[in-house]
Amino acid sequence: MNRFLQQIQIILAIILLIAACDKPVVKKPKKLVSRDKMVEMLTDMHIAESVFQNRRYTGSQPFSFTEADFYYSILKKHQVADSVFELSLIYYSSLPKEFEKIYSRVLNRLNEMEQEQLEKQQQPVDIGTERR
Repeated sequence: MNRFLQQIQIILAIILLIAACDKPVVKKPKKLVSRDKMVEMLTDMHIAESVFQNRRYTGSQPFSFTEADFYYSILKKHQVADSVFELSLIYYSSLPKEFEKIYSRVLNRLNEMEQEQLEKQQQPVDIGTERR
């Protein structure tokens, strides 16, 4: 298993262990990803995960990319080092109320994006114009 994916699993385990705490057990890192950027990055990561899993299980398009490649491309897009992202994720997850707010925004954004796609699909097609 890729090192990055192992680290993400460890981070998620830490999140579960810390979830009951109200006070941060982790010091605020010197380089902290802002809440807004964290929302954007987590949203992108969920979308990338969905795309990867969809292609993986449907076999619709074979590709040589790994799941970690998707994550690293998101880090590159947002110009954030993986260590900075990991430390920021650990820090925010040590503040359960704050982390809940961040994830609520992520879920709201994903729902908005889904709604936009549904609306696009439901728009009528104009077939009244003929081409010659």
